[in-house]
Amino acid sequence: QTWEDPNVEDPETGCKGDNDPVDVVEIGSAVLPMGSVVPVKPLGVLAMIDEGELDWKIIAISMADPLANELHDLEHLEAKCPEVISGIREWFRWYKTPDGKPLNSFGFEDRALPRAKANEVISVAFDHWRNLRLGTSQHKGLWTQKVSAWTDGL
Repeated sequence: QTWEDPNVEDPETGCKGDNDPVDVVEIGSAVLPMGSVVPVKPLGVLAMIDEGELDWKIIAISMADPLANELHDLEHLEAKCPEVISGIREWFRWYKTPDGKPLNSFGFEDRALPRAKANEVISVAFDHWRNLRLGTSQHKGLWTQKVSAWTDGL
């Protein structure tokens, strides 16, 4: 469980979260239905900036994928599957333009960041989600049931 807190400014990008869970882009060979919950291995992360809000994109591979044992970080992904990262970045850059919205941009000079940063992003977003569930975060427009322990209701 994760949440990108719209009240917290990321110190590296200067943007606040987009009020959604962290997005995961699974790059494996199987087609998974949108919203599938499967074990994945994070490989890296892109810091997409959508209309001024930070919208992290975790690049991951399903643990069931045949390449999962060979891919451990972005260097492995680039070596085995060149252009996958740039393809993901460009898709997210352009995908809202048919609706008349502007191009999305990316922090960190458009670079994908390594697995260690992806793990950090997941950890921070989990902490934000836990604080949301405990009622210690400000939020607008989200229905949450206040709990005494973050595991209540799971």
